[in-house]
Amino acid sequence: MECVLAEQQDLFSEIMPPAKPRHVERLQRVQEGLPDGLFLGTTSWSNRDWEGLIYPEGCATTDYIEHYAKVFKSVEIDSTWYRVPTAKAVEGWLRRTPEHFRFTAKIPRVITHEKGLIDCMGEMEAFLEAMQPLGKRLGPLLLQFPYFARGQDIHQSQNAVQYHEYWGEFLRRMAEFLPQLPIDEYRFAVEVRNGRWLRPELLDVLRAHGVALVLNNYYTMPDLTSTRGRIDPATSDFLYVRFLGDRKKMDHYVEDLIDRGIKQRHWDRLVWDRKDELGTWVRELRDMVGFEPKREVYAFFNNHYAGYAPGSLGLFARAWKDE
Repeated sequence: MECVLAEQQDLFSEIMPPAKPRHVERLQRVQEGLPDGLFLGTTSWSNRDWEGLIYPEGCATTDYIEHYAKVFKSVEIDSTWYRVPTAKAVEGWLRRTPEHFRFTAKIPRVITHEKGLIDCMGEMEAFLEAMQPLGKRLGPLLLQFPYFARGQDIHQSQNAVQYHEYWGEFLRRMAEFLPQLPIDEYRFAVEVRNGRWLRPELLDVLRAHGVALVLNNYYTMPDLTSTRGRIDPATSDFLYVRFLGDRKKMDHYVEDLIDRGIKQRHWDRLVWDRKDELGTWVRELRDMVGFEPKREVYAFFNNHYAGYAPGSLGLFARAWKDE
């Protein structure tokens, strides 16, 4: 009897395939009509909390990227910050995503954090060689730097000791590092998290090499309206935007919701209202590039921004079309 029921269930599954994850169609619809040059995505695709929402329930983690690419046009690869990807991993990314899909990626931390931009071209060349098979599917590569508190040394290697203690040393190292990059073959973006470092001197160095200044919504940084009131932050022929929020504050808030039984998963819905703020950012970005961007715009959303990266992306997409 049990065998017969199992066979019937298998037949039923073929006739009536499982329902789509709940948020897929909604997110696909809200992105319809967006400009070709606007690439929206999230900062990583590996999140079990998105099962049933973006991915099918019980989906193998190795299949996440295939389902992700059916909903979004781009992704920022987070894993490359920890290690250079294997050839097998890169081949899998290519095979599981469509031709129009774009990958951006964090440059390994050994370059930005451990070596502090000194004597690191060997590591950079190894990373670029690994990413090269992505070809035209490869978008900008991100040099992400942490917040540097004055007098604080978070680096351990001799080359990195105190390299960030003074703004001038960071600028000097950046000016020496960027000319070594193959900017005729790859595109690069630089993210700083010290608001006071948004100075003409840094912008001039980035602009001279066609490197983008990341426009980041981060708790230590001024908003885009304030930034544009002081400087022109466009330093390349593309824009790179990141909505990051405050990791520590969001983690604490979400854990409290879970402890009180209000949530069961960490990152499955928006918990902070950022709609007006996203609308302001969209207006500023549209003012910089127009509705149909003359330069490509890459915008990525983190769960820590408002609790659910795909939801923040959806609000941004709607605002872009409504403005």
